[in-house]
Amino acid sequence: MAPKVLISDKLSPAAVQIFKDRGVEADFLPDVGKDKEKLREIIGQYDGLAIRSATKVTEKIIAAADNLKVVGRAGIGVDNVDIPKATARGIIVMNTPFGNAITTAEHAISMMMAVARQIPAADASTQAGKWEKSRFMGREITGKTLGLIGCGNIGSIVAERGIGLKMKVIAFDPFLTPERALALGVEKVELDGLLSRSDFITLHTPLTDKTRNTIDAAAIAQMRDGAYLINCARGGLADEQAVRDALDSGKLAGAAFDVFVDEPAKENVLFGAPTFVSTPHLGASTEEAQENVALQVAEQMCDYLLSGAVRNALNMPSITAEEAPKLAPFVRLAEQLGSFAGQLTETGIERVRLEYAGAVADMNVQALTSAALTGLLTPLLQTVNMVSAPILAKERGMQIEEVRRDKQGAYETYIRLTVETERQSRSVAGTVFADGKPRIIQVKGINMEAELGEHMLYITNEDKPGFIGHLGMELGNNEVNIATFNLGRTAPGEEAICLVEVDAPVSKEVMARLETVSHVKQVKPLRF
Repeated sequence: MAPKVLISDKLSPAAVQIFKDRGVEADFLPDVGKDKEKLREIIGQYDGLAIRSATKVTEKIIAAADNLKVVGRAGIGVDNVDIPKATARGIIVMNTPFGNAITTAEHAISMMMAVARQIPAADASTQAGKWEKSRFMGREITGKTLGLIGCGNIGSIVAERGIGLKMKVIAFDPFLTPERALALGVEKVELDGLLSRSDFITLHTPLTDKTRNTIDAAAIAQMRDGAYLINCARGGLADEQAVRDALDSGKLAGAAFDVFVDEPAKENVLFGAPTFVSTPHLGASTEEAQENVALQVAEQMCDYLLSGAVRNALNMPSITAEEAPKLAPFVRLAEQLGSFAGQLTETGIERVRLEYAGAVADMNVQALTSAALTGLLTPLLQTVNMVSAPILAKERGMQIEEVRRDKQGAYETYIRLTVETERQSRSVAGTVFADGKPRIIQVKGINMEAELGEHMLYITNEDKPGFIGHLGMELGNNEVNIATFNLGRTAPGEEAICLVEVDAPVSKEVMARLETVSHVKQVKPLRF
């Protein structure tokens, strides 16, 4: 019996035809995504669901989807899909992460030009018959400095366009290596330098806890007087009230936003500000981009439903059904090793080396490397998955090396991840025990054995008497409950590492106090 797919949002006729040509039955009901009750009523009939952003795949929809095997999102963002609930029911969630990069980059450039020349306000004035030539004095972009916060897939396209417009392009991106920056023709800088040097600043990062309010009042204070700010990435990367205050005071000459904290933005503190330009989240809205992502999602869903091949899945590795049971715990281990290193890495990554020793060396190491890179890149690139991670790493100029070897040392099998940055080399190793749970067995050459919990503290310290007691008292006095406590050292009295699992996130205030504990060199919060 042929698989059956529901298309509940507007998808191009060519994408619908792909399903039919490949023998997949497709019901094109582009309005049903807006009708939650109707969608819940009929979803149980379908093996696949193809959506854009209008359809909300909620817990209730997933609970009613008795036969659903795959959800395909034509586009990048999957905020409208409850991925944990889909995963729990064995439903694969796919997206199309690379289909609209050019369109979004072009929109950022368009917004920069529009705000520099005050085109929307000048258009409204002219069509009202005012002809206010002297009112709309603009700024040239030629010879100006364009600062990119984020220089990945979209940011690098903006960089190329900016260079073509004879701008000086500088970029802040912790994952941008000097070699990649050189190839793009951009200067890699720290955030403070970018803020103080740029005439135009454009944002191209995902929205994470680290990137939220990257542009706040303090950041704006560091900017040049009369700078411009463009955000076509994600609402929340800039503090909207702080931007409004800067526009009102004249600190910013203008701002152009395609995205907002709350969407649809029927009201916003930025609306009505002088020299503010806005569009209703049009970054990916061109015929070409919509066609590209629609065709991609149709092909991906057909591949999975007809042959089991998985591409661009956000909740499933690209491995075969036969491999899955044996490989799954090592996929989890590799992702944890990557996440461990990624959360501790703050400078550009130049090289990633993965050593597979013992039985794991005979497994599908490509999937394991993808899992490790996913963990490594996730702290800054929230939408990364096992398929896109290798591409994103390559875009950033990272050299990936895989080494397989026979068993060495005390453990039957293990994975060691080494990350080399501009400043240092950091390694972490782990294995899977008989209970199927991953364990950390070595950090920076220091042996220890630790299971990673949701909330962890990574502490480097001098191996001196009194450290453990002092640390325990500091945590206890601040009502931080310790779940597990793991120690390792190079030699008595020398460098030591402490991995502490705690029951809840530790506040910034407590972190600051921990850094003052005697013999502590570094304290970092980790999440898994």
